[in-house]
Amino acid sequence: MTGQQPIWLISGAPGAGKTTVSRAICARSPRGLHVPVDDLRELVVSGQASPLGEITDEVRLQFRLARRVAATMASLYAESGFTVVIDDVIDESTVGNHLHAYLGEHPLRKVLLAPTLEVALHRNAGRTTKSFDTSILVPTTSRLHADLLGSTRGWFVIDSSRLSVDETVDAILAAHG
Repeated sequence: MTGQQPIWLISGAPGAGKTTVSRAICARSPRGLHVPVDDLRELVVSGQASPLGEITDEVRLQFRLARRVAATMASLYAESGFTVVIDDVIDESTVGNHLHAYLGEHPLRKVLLAPTLEVALHRNAGRTTKSFDTSILVPTTSRLHADLLGSTRGWFVIDSSRLSVDETVDAILAAHG
């Protein structure tokens, strides 16, 4: 490991708890920055491509751009001593293709939140923070849940189904001691 400040990457299917856990990790540091890739994508005012339908070239482009911005932002803040957590639904092949080039020398601590599919679906059903009917996430969540668990080499995988946020963060931090 280099002497550079590590950058956290929290992944998981919709409803896994990425935002909640990311913010909780940041809150345990004197200086923490949470970088949600979805929020960066939502900054597009005109021409935003939704990933909830067909995955088009435009959707891929907008994700690539948001991930590049997230990694660049993370690197800049980490260089200044911030604890940085990127929150994204991302798999290993995408990490290599879209993040590493922009992280500089910062080591990446990859965490996959993997509650059971039933728990993720239940959490999505109860969400009130989305501007759309979350029932449309059911097929996407089901697919992503299986896809993300298919390639976990190099990731710290945690089933947070029965853990509180604090217990989840404790386990993540203990594993990266």
